[in-house]
Amino acid sequence: MAYPFQLGFQDATSPIMEELLHFHDHTLMIVFLISSLVLYIISLMLTTKLTHTSTMDAQEVETIWTILPAIILILIALPSLRILYMMDEINSPSLTVKTMGHQWYWSYEYTDYEDLSFDSYMIPTQELKPGELRLLEVDNRVVLPMEVTVRMLISSEDVLHSWAVPSLGLKTDAIPGRLNQTTLMGTRPGLYYGQCSEICGSNHSFMPIVLELVPLPYFEKWSVSML
Repeated sequence: MAYPFQLGFQDATSPIMEELLHFHDHTLMIVFLISSLVLYIISLMLTTKLTHTSTMDAQEVETIWTILPAIILILIALPSLRILYMMDEINSPSLTVKTMGHQWYWSYEYTDYEDLSFDSYMIPTQELKPGELRLLEVDNRVVLPMEVTVRMLISSEDVLHSWAVPSLGLKTDAIPGRLNQTTLMGTRPGLYYGQCSEICGSNHSFMPIVLELVPLPYFEKWSVSML
């Protein structure tokens, strides 16, 4: 859950999000070093009167400033492609949940069970209980087992939506007539909040997502009580 004036990402709750955080730090350090070097050269050119005319035509310098950016791009591209393939990989999920976007609520169906589906609406501000978060609480949370690979099938029944949970590193578009899929695996129990991340109409801001990750025995009890 984000807090006021937060500058960084939310704490990672899945292996994919941890990889994304590491990649972000890796890329940010490269950008920081490049920026420092450029600022140093600019300040040097503005403060010194010494010039080397032979340097401007040196073939060695041209070779360096051609090869060095290529090496830097490779150092960024390789881990990026690795994470991209990891996000698309699906390893025999233990549970499948179908998510449908509507104007303006979400509906969920646990396809491994006969009759386990529900709609999830935002709780109006006047009905919130003490301690609940405005514009983020829903009447029916998505309960999922932790440390279990879960496949999410995401689509829409009307307009474009986007199912996003930042702490899990998830953001998948819900497109009418198309079934997109993504996988998640939470590493610790808790409540994790998200919102629709695609402008979908007047109530776009009122489509929250709440995932409740619980140990497997608690999930089994919850699923039996819902049937």
